Amino acid sequence: MTPPAPPAASPAPTPASGAGQVAAVIFDLDGVLLDSEQVWDEVRQAFVAERGGRWADDSTARMMGMSTAEWSAYLVELGAGDSAEEIAAEVRGRVAARYGDDPPLLPGAVAAVRAMAARWPLGLASSSPRVLIDLVLDRSGLRREFRHTISSEEVPRGKPAPDVYLEAVRRLGVPAGAAVAVEDSANGLRAAAAAGIVVVAVPNEHFPPGPEALALASAQVDRVADLTPEIVLAAAGRRPAPPQPA
Repeated sequence: MTPPAPPAASPAPTPASGAGQVAAVIFDLDGVLLDSEQVWDEVRQAFVAERGGRWADDSTARMMGMSTAEWSAYLVELGAGDSAEEIAAEVRGRVAARYGDDPPLLPGAVAAVRAMAARWPLGLASSSPRVLIDLVLDRSGLRREFRHTISSEEVPRGKPAPDVYLEAVRRLGVPAGAAVAVEDSANGLRAAAAAGIVVVAVPNEHFPPGPEALALASAQVDRVADLTPEIVLAAAGRRPAPPQPA
């Protein structure tokens, strides 16, 4: 007598779209790869003071993540001049001069980028002007590691709006849910999360994000030097639950 066939194995559960899978990694620039957030702050504060404007208590926090058009228009509101275009050009030039021939890369940034590039296509989604993105990548030797680089100058809105991240995944040709972003600031974390991208937080040493913004991250490291492919994969597997309606 032929023994009965064993019962068919139950199919493995299907993971949620993008869960635990990584198709691309997208880096922020300022504060993640470059120790520059305080440079921008110092330059803009000095510029406003020189022009007879008045710096507000929340000006630093408000401008983190703004696009060039947004922060230069805001400096007009602070009384730093009448022409946003002139302000943008002057501030960009001063920041470039501070970078010089040796941009202030954070320790371990180059190694972290190359480790990620060995596994996945990379994008860069930055609030820095295009001219400064190109300057930093050329002088650091990192340009060839990135498939696509996007400045918030090239999208309608800066961070915390998701525009720059949505454009990054569009150019990379990957679903937002299969990308992982590396961010340092509150507005950067909000932008990536709003785009539906998993986030690894590298809290900015000079302007650390608050707990509400950090709660949007699936993983956190103290320094970019600590970022590994294993952390990226683990973050992709534990996307935070969406907030519950009130």
